Amino acid sequence: MKLIVGLGNPGRIYRDSRHNIGFSLIKVLSRIYKIPLKKDKYTFSSIGKGEIEGRDLILALPLTFMNLSGMAVNALLKRYKIDLPRLAGEKRSLKNLLVVCDDLDLGLGRIKIKSGGSSGGHRGLKSIIDSLGTEEFSRLRIGIGRPLNKNIDAAGYVLSAFTRREKEEIKEAIEEACDCCRVWVTKGVREGMNIFNRRSN
Repeated sequence: MKLIVGLGNPGRIYRDSRHNIGFSLIKVLSRIYKIPLKKDKYTFSSIGKGEIEGRDLILALPLTFMNLSGMAVNALLKRYKIDLPRLAGEKRSLKNLLVVCDDLDLGLGRIKIKSGGSSGGHRGLKSIIDSLGTEEFSRLRIGIGRPLNKNIDAAGYVLSAFTRREKEEIKEAIEEACDCCRVWVTKGVREGMNIFNRRSN
Protein backbone atom coordinates (compact mmCIF):
# COMPACT_ATOMS: atom_id res chain seq x y z
CA MET A 1 0.00 0.00 0.00
CA LYS A 2 1.35 3.43 -1.00
CA LEU A 3 0.45 6.67 0.79
CA ILE A 4 0.63 10.13 -0.78
CA VAL A 5 0.08 13.03 1.62
CA GLY A 6 -0.37 16.60 0.38
CA LEU A 7 0.47 19.30 2.90
CA GLY A 8 -1.53 22.46 3.50
CA ASN A 9 -3.75 24.28 5.97
CA PRO A 10 -7.46 23.44 6.33
CA GLY A 11 -10.06 26.15 5.88
CA ARG A 12 -11.49 28.30 3.11
CA ILE A 13 -9.11 31.23 3.65
CA TYR A 14 -6.08 29.05 2.86
CA ARG A 15 -7.61 27.16 -0.07
CA ASP A 16 -5.73 28.80 -2.96
CA SER A 17 -2.60 29.85 -1.09
CA ARG A 18 0.93 28.95 -2.18
CA HIS A 19 1.39 26.94 1.01
CA ASN A 20 -1.55 24.70 0.03
CA ILE A 21 -0.14 23.44 -3.24
CA GLY A 22 0.15 19.95 -1.72
CA PHE A 23 -3.62 19.99 -1.16
CA SER A 24 -4.15 21.15 -4.75
CA LEU A 25 -2.13 18.26 -6.14
CA ILE A 26 -4.00 15.63 -4.11
CA LYS A 27 -7.32 17.02 -5.33
CA VAL A 28 -6.17 16.74 -8.95
CA LEU A 29 -4.97 13.15 -8.38
CA SER A 30 -8.35 12.44 -6.80
CA ARG A 31 -10.11 13.61 -9.99
CA ILE A 32 -7.74 11.88 -12.43
CA TYR A 33 -7.87 8.49 -10.74
CA LYS A 34 -11.45 8.77 -9.47
CA ILE A 35 -10.50 8.44 -5.80
CA PRO A 36 -13.06 10.41 -3.75
CA LEU A 37 -11.83 11.98 -0.51
CA LYS A 38 -13.77 11.71 2.75
CA LYS A 39 -13.06 12.99 6.25
CA ASP A 40 -11.69 10.35 8.61
CA LYS A 41 -11.63 11.29 12.29
CA TYR A 42 -9.20 8.50 13.18
CA THR A 43 -6.42 9.92 11.01
CA PHE A 44 -7.22 13.65 11.33
CA SER A 45 -7.38 13.71 7.51
CA SER A 46 -9.51 13.55 4.42
CA ILE A 47 -8.58 10.29 2.73
CA GLY A 48 -9.34 8.29 -0.38
CA LYS A 49 -8.49 4.69 -1.27
CA GLY A 50 -7.91 3.64 -4.85
CA GLU A 51 -5.23 2.54 -7.24
CA ILE A 52 -2.87 3.77 -9.93
CA GLU A 53 -2.12 1.22 -12.65
CA GLY A 54 -3.11 -1.63 -10.34
CA ARG A 55 -1.08 -0.41 -7.34
CA ASP A 56 -3.07 0.16 -4.14
CA LEU A 57 -2.94 3.74 -2.95
CA ILE A 58 -4.20 6.10 -0.26
CA LEU A 59 -4.45 9.84 -0.90
CA ALA A 60 -4.58 12.06 2.18
CA LEU A 61 -5.05 15.70 3.15
CA PRO A 62 -4.22 16.34 6.83
CA LEU A 63 -6.92 18.40 8.54
CA THR A 64 -4.43 19.53 11.17
CA PHE A 65 -2.64 22.80 10.54
CA MET A 66 0.70 22.66 8.71
CA ASN A 67 2.89 22.63 11.81
CA LEU A 68 0.97 19.60 13.17
CA SER A 69 1.13 17.54 9.98
CA GLY A 70 3.15 14.84 11.73
CA MET A 71 0.21 13.91 13.95
CA ALA A 72 -1.93 13.11 10.91
CA VAL A 73 0.81 11.28 9.01
CA ASN A 74 1.66 9.15 12.04
CA ALA A 75 -2.00 8.25 12.48
CA LEU A 76 -2.29 7.33 8.78
CA LEU A 77 0.73 5.05 8.88
CA LYS A 78 -0.52 3.27 12.00
CA ARG A 79 -4.11 2.89 10.83
CA TYR A 80 -3.12 1.39 7.49
CA LYS A 81 -0.04 -0.45 8.82
CA ILE A 82 2.29 1.19 6.32
CA ASP A 83 6.04 0.66 6.88
CA LEU A 84 5.72 -0.06 10.59
CA PRO A 85 9.01 -1.12 12.26
CA ARG A 86 9.16 -4.89 12.77
CA LEU A 87 11.51 -4.82 15.73
CA ALA A 88 11.90 -2.48 18.70
CA GLY A 89 14.64 0.04 18.02
CA GLU A 90 14.72 -0.77 14.31
CA LYS A 91 15.60 2.18 12.07
CA ARG A 92 12.47 3.23 10.22
CA SER A 93 12.54 3.59 6.46
CA LEU A 94 9.26 4.77 4.95
CA LYS A 95 9.60 3.69 1.33
CA ASN A 96 5.82 3.71 0.81
CA LEU A 97 5.24 7.32 1.96
CA LEU A 98 5.39 10.34 -0.35
CA VAL A 99 4.82 13.83 1.06
CA VAL A 100 3.99 16.69 -1.33
CA CYS A 101 4.69 20.28 -0.29
CA ASP A 102 5.56 23.78 -1.47
CA ASP A 103 9.16 25.02 -1.65
CA LEU A 104 10.27 28.66 -1.46
CA ASP A 105 13.76 27.83 -2.71
CA LEU A 106 12.62 26.18 -5.94
CA GLY A 107 11.76 28.43 -8.85
CA LEU A 108 8.08 28.89 -9.59
CA GLY A 109 6.69 25.79 -11.27
CA ARG A 110 9.77 23.58 -10.85
CA ILE A 111 9.37 20.21 -9.15
CA LYS A 112 11.88 18.02 -7.35
CA ILE A 113 11.49 14.58 -5.80
CA LYS A 114 13.91 13.16 -3.22
CA SER A 115 14.17 9.95 -1.22
CA GLY A 116 14.93 11.71 2.08
CA GLY A 117 16.66 14.69 3.66
CA SER A 118 16.07 17.50 6.11
CA SER A 119 12.98 19.68 6.37
CA GLY A 120 14.73 22.60 4.67
CA GLY A 121 12.90 24.89 7.06
CA HIS A 122 9.43 23.68 5.97
CA ARG A 123 7.27 23.42 9.09
CA GLY A 124 5.09 20.64 7.75
CA LEU A 125 8.08 18.46 6.90
CA LYS A 126 9.68 19.27 10.25
CA SER A 127 6.55 18.16 12.07
CA ILE A 128 6.52 14.88 10.16
CA ILE A 129 10.22 14.22 10.77
CA ASP A 130 9.85 14.99 14.48
CA SER A 131 6.74 12.82 14.81
CA LEU A 132 8.10 9.82 12.91
CA GLY A 133 11.67 10.08 14.16
CA THR A 134 13.14 9.71 10.68
CA GLU A 135 13.93 11.71 7.52
CA GLU A 136 13.80 8.55 5.41
CA PHE A 137 10.67 9.17 3.36
CA SER A 138 10.12 10.52 -0.13
CA ARG A 139 9.08 14.11 -0.63
CA LEU A 140 7.95 15.92 -3.75
CA ARG A 141 8.53 19.66 -3.63
CA ILE A 142 6.73 22.08 -5.94
CA GLY A 143 8.46 25.43 -6.38
CA ILE A 144 6.57 28.58 -5.46
CA GLY A 145 9.63 30.86 -5.72
CA ARG A 146 10.51 33.68 -3.38
CA PRO A 147 8.84 37.13 -3.47
CA LEU A 148 10.51 39.54 -5.89
CA ASN A 149 9.93 42.34 -3.41
CA LYS A 150 12.52 41.80 -0.64
CA ASN A 151 10.30 43.72 1.80
CA ILE A 152 7.58 41.06 1.67
CA ASP A 153 7.66 38.70 4.64
CA ALA A 154 8.12 35.05 3.63
CA ALA A 155 5.45 33.86 6.11
CA GLY A 156 2.88 36.18 4.57
CA TYR A 157 4.02 35.34 1.05
CA VAL A 158 3.42 31.59 1.38
CA LEU A 159 -0.12 32.25 2.63
CA SER A 160 -0.93 34.55 -0.30
CA ALA A 161 -2.66 33.47 -3.51
CA PHE A 162 -0.95 32.99 -6.87
CA THR A 163 -1.32 35.79 -9.39
CA ARG A 164 -3.24 35.16 -12.61
CA ARG A 165 0.01 34.76 -14.56
CA GLU A 166 1.48 32.41 -11.96
CA LYS A 167 -1.61 30.20 -11.99
CA GLU A 168 -0.84 29.04 -15.55
CA GLU A 169 2.67 27.96 -14.56
CA ILE A 170 1.41 26.26 -11.41
CA LYS A 171 -1.26 24.39 -13.37
CA GLU A 172 1.47 22.91 -15.59
CA ALA A 173 3.63 22.14 -12.54
CA ILE A 174 0.78 20.27 -10.87
CA GLU A 175 0.19 18.23 -14.04
CA GLU A 176 3.88 17.29 -14.10
CA ALA A 177 3.83 16.54 -10.38
CA CYS A 178 0.84 14.22 -10.88
CA ASP A 179 2.84 12.33 -13.50
CA CYS A 180 5.73 12.17 -11.03
CA CYS A 181 3.39 10.67 -8.41
CA ARG A 182 2.31 8.03 -10.93
CA VAL A 183 5.96 7.10 -11.58
CA TRP A 184 6.69 7.01 -7.83
CA VAL A 185 3.76 4.65 -7.23
CA THR A 186 4.54 2.32 -10.12
CA LYS A 187 8.35 2.46 -10.45
CA GLY A 188 9.74 4.02 -7.27
CA VAL A 189 11.49 7.16 -6.15
CA ARG A 190 14.76 6.60 -8.04
CA GLU A 191 12.97 6.46 -11.37
CA GLY A 192 11.07 9.60 -10.42
CA MET A 193 14.35 11.36 -9.59
CA ASN A 194 15.93 10.26 -12.89
CA ILE A 195 13.05 11.59 -14.96
CA PHE A 196 11.72 14.66 -13.19
CA ASN A 197 14.76 16.13 -11.47
CA ARG A 198 16.56 16.22 -14.82
CA ARG A 199 13.64 18.13 -16.33
CA SER A 200 13.93 20.69 -13.54
CA ASN A 201 17.64 21.44 -14.12
